[in-house]
Amino acid sequence: MRVLVQAAPFDFGAEAQAFADGAAGAGAIVTFTGLVRDLSGALTAMEIEHYPGMTERAIAAIAEEARQRWHLIDALAIHRHGRLRPAEPIMMVATAAVHRAEAFAAAEFLMDYLKSRAPFWKKEVTAQGADWVAARDADEAALGRW
Repeated sequence: MRVLVQAAPFDFGAEAQAFADGAAGAGAIVTFTGLVRDLSGALTAMEIEHYPGMTERAIAAIAEEARQRWHLIDALAIHRHGRLRPAEPIMMVATAAVHRAEAFAAAEFLMDYLKSRAPFWKKEVTAQGADWVAARDADEAALGRW
């Protein structure tokens, strides 16, 4: 199980291949990559802050919970911080399990957690200024499934 919190871009293809190469015994691998969205058409950048050490520990704990709940063979969570532009990859989750249902459920669990509970603070930057991103009701409601 790997958890990476980094400013640098990641290579989805290389990460997915390395993950698959290490997932001996898996019958299913699920990957997901989230991109910085520009819903308003005015976003210049997304600035993401975190507390080093605390963030990695929090994500590792939830990844371990997913590993145990769904009997995962392996899990990967990558989340970027710093200044990101629209359409740049912001995060990646990969899960490996014997059966696809477990891999999909664990990946969705990790994605919901990263979106709503991981200790990141996001600021949307536009030509008019910058605003902190507030928690969204839909994201909070998604956690109710788990």
